[in-house]
Amino acid sequence: MERMPKWADVILTPLISLVLAFAISALVILAIGESPVEALKVMVEGALGSSYGWGFTLYYTTNFIFTGLAVMVAYHAGLFNIGGEGQAAMGGLGVALVLLAVPWPHWALALPAAMIGGAAFGALWALIPAWLQAKRGSHIVITTIMFNFIAAALLNYVLVNLLRPVGSMDPASASFAAPTHLPKISDMALAFGIEWGKNTPANVSLFVALVACLLVWLLIWRSRLGFEIRAFGKSERGAIYAGISPVRITVIAMLISGALAGLMAVNNVMGEAERLVLNAVEGAGFIGIAVALMGRNHPLGVLLAAFLFGFLYQGGGELALWTSIPRELIVVIQALVILFTGALDNMVRMPLERLFAARRRKKDA
Repeated sequence: MERMPKWADVILTPLISLVLAFAISALVILAIGESPVEALKVMVEGALGSSYGWGFTLYYTTNFIFTGLAVMVAYHAGLFNIGGEGQAAMGGLGVALVLLAVPWPHWALALPAAMIGGAAFGALWALIPAWLQAKRGSHIVITTIMFNFIAAALLNYVLVNLLRPVGSMDPASASFAAPTHLPKISDMALAFGIEWGKNTPANVSLFVALVACLLVWLLIWRSRLGFEIRAFGKSERGAIYAGISPVRITVIAMLISGALAGLMAVNNVMGEAERLVLNAVEGAGFIGIAVALMGRNHPLGVLLAAFLFGFLYQGGGELALWTSIPRELIVVIQALVILFTGALDNMVRMPLERLFAARRRKKDA
């Protein structure tokens, strides 16, 4: 089968998959006696119809960019990192320890340190599964899933027994010092006389995520290491023949992947909660898998897919608030998006390939 044009693979196939996912979602909404048009209107207005909605949509988008990039980097090395949830949780612990251990005088100094702490803890949490895969042949999917549960249990123990302030019943760390609080985008807009996104959690971590997209693109497609990662992911035997060490690439790719997942904590722990709490990740590690798949494992695609899931998260919350449609329905929509863009990708791709092949033959005739 002849391959279709690149633009069709990157844009048209996911777009058709999205349309199919939303069409079936509309049928589900009809089945429970609600109007799909009204539901879509509530979601769009709630997520994009005001600066308040935009603030929350961009906050969720930031989380999903980090976890999507984490899955993407591992994927290019032929590794399926399912451990973003645990790596992001451990990244939160790293951020909290850095911010609680040092009396930082200003957020501009605290931010780089928190980024290093979050990335280091996320990378270290990915190191053991990487080593087990590279040296012992343990499947990365199994070990990273197991480490998600270990991370949750470890974080629970640390918060309850070590970081919880004396006299507090809340399983959370102490609040970070005021000078370490990251500027919200609403505060930045207000400095220019614009009232935007008041009381929303979107903060300067969004710009860190955008820079991460650029750096990951440079790494994967404009560096020798990136070439080695892609070569290893395409053919392990070919990479070995070319002198590329499987152990080295497996470990490095997973360290970078874990570091990106850990960086998410800068947004949700340092930027939003301003302390470490239980379940701060809120499933973003698993959403990152769908983001990477839908974004065709390219940073630009990850950015766009992260925005879509940010829209779904915020719009779904508004849907549950202002209609009788249950919040769980948004999980159904997300599942359908994942199903069509991931598991059923060939259902859309193969007819398109046949269509473009037929057009090419007709043009050549």
